[in-house]
Amino acid sequence: MPAPGENLRIDSTRLWDSLDQMAQIGPGVAGGCNRQTLTDADSEGRHLFASWCKAAGMTMGVDTMGNMFATRAGTDPEALPVYMGSHLDTQPTGGRYDGVLGVLGALEVVRTMNDLGIRTRRPIVVTNWTNEEGARFAPAMLASGVFAGIHSQDYAYDRRDPEGKRFGDELARIGWVGDEVVGARKMHAMLELHIEQGPILEAEGRQIGVVTHGQGLWWLEITLTGKDAHTGSTPMNMRVNAGLGMARITERVHQIAMSHQPNAVGAVGQVFVHPNSRNVIPGKVVFTVDIRSPEQAKLDAMKAEVTRAAHAVAAELGLGCAIEDVGHFDPVTFDPDLVKVVRGAAERLGYAHMDIVSGAGHDACWINRVAPTVMIMCPCAGGLSHNEAEEISPEWAAAGTDVLLHAALEVAEVVS
Repeated sequence: MPAPGENLRIDSTRLWDSLDQMAQIGPGVAGGCNRQTLTDADSEGRHLFASWCKAAGMTMGVDTMGNMFATRAGTDPEALPVYMGSHLDTQPTGGRYDGVLGVLGALEVVRTMNDLGIRTRRPIVVTNWTNEEGARFAPAMLASGVFAGIHSQDYAYDRRDPEGKRFGDELARIGWVGDEVVGARKMHAMLELHIEQGPILEAEGRQIGVVTHGQGLWWLEITLTGKDAHTGSTPMNMRVNAGLGMARITERVHQIAMSHQPNAVGAVGQVFVHPNSRNVIPGKVVFTVDIRSPEQAKLDAMKAEVTRAAHAVAAELGLGCAIEDVGHFDPVTFDPDLVKVVRGAAERLGYAHMDIVSGAGHDACWINRVAPTVMIMCPCAGGLSHNEAEEISPEWAAAGTDVLLHAALEVAEVVS
């Protein structure tokens, strides 16, 4: 099927207005968003998205993980659909575009097709995946992981947030438990548009990142157990300080990542200190280690080294040490044929582009297990994301969505 002409463009003003309207739901305190998964704000955002899909003539399906699927019919009812989308949930101090651009950009593709009277042989489905961020319920990409058969639904439903609330209970509370069996849908392909969340595209002056691979990652939750004690009256040589252990392991994580350069990163992220009092030596610390690499051997080596280092530090300080794997996926290679489609679309449109490896995890990384998948990226200012100061330009958003439009039309097969 010939590719669509390079004169086709989305309505960039409408896309930018939609992004702004969604950002008003679950606003942050510094211009970004706090629309964490399965909160009332998440439900409100879902309702707005659903209303827009209905207005665009799409039919909505929801599965038992709360994944939303808005379908634009194709001319061939037997043809497998082309899926597009990302996620609407955010970090506690998240930006306006992480994930949201992928959902609303896909919606804009459908709106543009409607405006131009374009029909495709294959149906097109716009998707909002539940709990991509993993900020409230670990692990990240939870619902797409259930869809792809990585996790069981029982496992997902029993995930708990820091307040002890269950995922399944909160999904029911906000009213987004659907009736579709998770993973029952079949896909011809999936395309995910996303902001880069890194500085490479902007630094290189490129409007489009053609994502060829995704980094693998491990999230390790480490619990160090010492002894609560008075900070003023406990001699230094008699302390069993869990906070000190965490500090030493934090430094070791950094050293381990640096020793595996290039293409390796690592850091301590979430931290819970108990009892978290000014004048009490921490008796327990629970914290997460995030290590990533696009190279399997490096990823495996870093995990083993972090594990050994944590146990060694704990033994030296007399601490108890427990390590739980709370998130993982291997490095991802996206579909080479779809990569060519995206690259060709960027070239026809005249957008400066480059091949890129995704440094972050995305729903496409799991869906890649069950269907051909590809990602498209646009720059974000300073590479900043997971931060309320996250910013993109209307021109970057439009360029990424233009490429998504052209790629989707080629894969879904335009009917003349």
